[in-house]
Amino acid sequence: MLLYLHIPYCDSKCHYCSFNSYVDKFDTRKAYMEVLYRQLLFELERFGATAQSIETLFIGGGTPSTVDPALYAPIFDLVAPYLHADAEITTEANPNSADRAWLAGMRDLGVNRVSFGVQSFNADKLKALNRAHSPRQAREAVRTAKDLGFAHISVDLIYNYRGDTDRLLLADIEEAFSLPIDHISAYELTIEDGTRFATTPQVRQENETLAFFVAEEIQRRGFAQYEISNFGSYRSRHNQGYWELKNYIGAGAGAVGFLGDTRYYPSTDIDRYIADPLYAAEEKLSTEEKLTEQIFLGLRSCMGIARDTLPSSLLQRAMLLVEEKKLTATRTHLYNPNYFLSDEIALYLLT
Repeated sequence: MLLYLHIPYCDSKCHYCSFNSYVDKFDTRKAYMEVLYRQLLFELERFGATAQSIETLFIGGGTPSTVDPALYAPIFDLVAPYLHADAEITTEANPNSADRAWLAGMRDLGVNRVSFGVQSFNADKLKALNRAHSPRQAREAVRTAKDLGFAHISVDLIYNYRGDTDRLLLADIEEAFSLPIDHISAYELTIEDGTRFATTPQVRQENETLAFFVAEEIQRRGFAQYEISNFGSYRSRHNQGYWELKNYIGAGAGAVGFLGDTRYYPSTDIDRYIADPLYAAEEKLSTEEKLTEQIFLGLRSCMGIARDTLPSSLLQRAMLLVEEKKLTATRTHLYNPNYFLSDEIALYLLT
């Protein structure tokens, strides 16, 4: 199983961000981490966690680097017996708050992978996105993480913001590859309800060719694409666990857990979560809904679709796509060689 911890604090709210995060609740951090511990105790029992049964741990947000490593320490002590001996332990971080002391503290707790929210190395673009760091801070954070001995380092990039060009994005990609990283997540800007950009949707440009350009340039430099937005000489095991629909504990305000056919949603409001960390709304997935997710996730990633999960009618339709060379087949799985066509292929199979 997997474990996800949600840290809902941010120094500033990025204009595109729809994640559950707050910029005005920093006084609750100690109480929040204490009740996060309480929820974890409950979830470890609910999920039947046993020694070394947790394959990966991912700390996301929000901005995990806004919380002192000392507040994480009790949680790491709690989960230590359940972590697999070679568990991948990732934290997200923002370059402005992930200083040497914070990174060293997280490394000492056992974190072995850092994912930096860089988004761009262009100062004007960072300002327009309302990012709180500078290009220099991004470079320094990555180099510091490498110097401290983190085994794996990733950076996020965003494309199709208004004004993005081949030249600008190529500069971002080249800057990223000048740093000691083994992974890039490249996301197309999307406009979500409730975000600052929702009031100015024109900031997203409609340039479909940039997705192919970004993917090709990253791959040309040696990072294999293993999901529509993810590339690397290293593949995130936590990501792959999601795409395989493995069980995962989700702890924290705005986290999501998944067990068997049920999703669990704790409160998103920090104060409500602190008052009752064991509350979670439940969503039961039908067999059809779970199959739909398996198809969509499998087609957009290297996981593929296990042939024995498909009803005969869907398998027959899929084999027609194999004949047309739109899918590839092994004895056990079907794979999509072009992730950018994943949604169209999934809709074809399901309608």
